[in-house]
Amino acid sequence: MSRLFASILFAAFFPAPAFAAAASAAPFDPAAHKLQSGRINEVMVLGTPHLSQLPKSFDPAHLSALNARLLGWKPQAIAIEALSGLQCAYLRSYPQRYADTIKSYCWDPAPARAVTGLEVVAATVQAQRLLAAWPEVPSAAQRRTLASLFLAGGERASALVQWLRLPVEERRVGDGLDESLVAMLNDRMQRRGEDVLIAAVVAAKSGHELVYAMDDHTADAPADNAQDEKAAGEAIVRAWDNPHTAQRKRISAELEAALATPSGVLAMYRAYNQPGQAEMVFRSDFGAALEEPSPRHYGRNYVAYWETRNLRVASNIREVMMARPGMRVLVVVGASHKAYLEAYLNQMHDVRIVGTDAVLRQED
Repeated sequence: MSRLFASILFAAFFPAPAFAAAASAAPFDPAAHKLQSGRINEVMVLGTPHLSQLPKSFDPAHLSALNARLLGWKPQAIAIEALSGLQCAYLRSYPQRYADTIKSYCWDPAPARAVTGLEVVAATVQAQRLLAAWPEVPSAAQRRTLASLFLAGGERASALVQWLRLPVEERRVGDGLDESLVAMLNDRMQRRGEDVLIAAVVAAKSGHELVYAMDDHTADAPADNAQDEKAAGEAIVRAWDNPHTAQRKRISAELEAALATPSGVLAMYRAYNQPGQAEMVFRSDFGAALEEPSPRHYGRNYVAYWETRNLRVASNIREVMMARPGMRVLVVVGASHKAYLEAYLNQMHDVRIVGTDAVLRQED
């Protein structure tokens, strides 16, 4: 077909007035085109402080009221701010870029590999096959086996879900778990992290078999040299030195001073999830960094990393809903991510953002 003939044919099917009408139309907004029939996916994003950074006086038992309310929402899947074993396997294949990321965010599944003989990918495939044929009432041996596969696949939080679903007397060596892995799981239960104390606990009590590691650090990149890294850090710290940061610190200190009861914990979560928090976080952190004046644009690089990370996290959350459309997904994530994930996920045709107000409301 000649170019001239193709042009004539194209013009015949798409006359000029159609282009003129399209040009004057409002910009396409994915969020304006939601699912019209069937049950839409519901996503609740719970912004949380990182529990490991709370004062040592904080008693994890005071999360009981929060967890009970999350259970009442009846989530069908729970996503956590953690790197998947598969992503960590990829990062390990590229140490020239990700060496620091691996040290900070990845757990080495070597102990589980030594017991099971399985690398991350092979363990992940076996875990998926096991779950595909999972019985309604699995045996304790099956749960121990699945826990061992999750560990070999680098999915500690999901292994802990299986461990929590076992009767205490069945949390023992066997079926792919040796003494070191059992000790690791028991130690994990004592860790002060929201992936353990909130997500894994609520998942186990909800009857889930796993949690979904949604975080993404593929946008991480080392500085060109130590001098550049130092200059970047100093520039961003200067940007963070502003009244909005001071206000956030004041509020956090007041909230942390009142964590001696479950109601105090709920009050903290209400504060971290209220609508005005997003603007304060932006002005304190990302908005300040965006405008910092360094010639190398360190702040803009940081914001680019932040936006890229959140976009990739949002896509990981969206992927969770592919297998079972119409599900309820609870996302447990650091509070600074909350508004970004809600905004990005709200663009999806088959997602409705559910606010946390009803779950966290103050008791009469």
